[in-house]
Amino acid sequence: MSSKNVLLMIPKKKEKISFRFSTEESGILYVQIPRTNLLERLSIKYLGQPAHHEVKLDELGSFVIQLCDGSYPVHVIEDRITEHFGCKAAPIRERLIAFLSILEANDWIEWREP
Repeated sequence: MSSKNVLLMIPKKKEKISFRFSTEESGILYVQIPRTNLLERLSIKYLGQPAHHEVKLDELGSFVIQLCDGSYPVHVIEDRITEHFGCKAAPIRERLIAFLSILEANDWIEWREP
């Protein structure tokens, strides 16, 4: 994230990232990350390994990443979390910004300015 006001920035999930909803748990997402480097592509082709890594998110992470569609600034996402989870997600702002930082570090989201 840059030195700009992060609450006004708009996170958008990168196109390469896709979701799979859990069949066992309601509201839980698996993020599917394509395996794209040379060694991974060879292991997919010759060893029959899966073409994606899957990362299981918790209920809060699943909720947040669905809102990272390029429509909502961080402060609106924070408000939606408060409406949906209430005190259960506290401290909301710190957790949200930490989670978005992790998504950015893993190259799953990009930032748009308002």
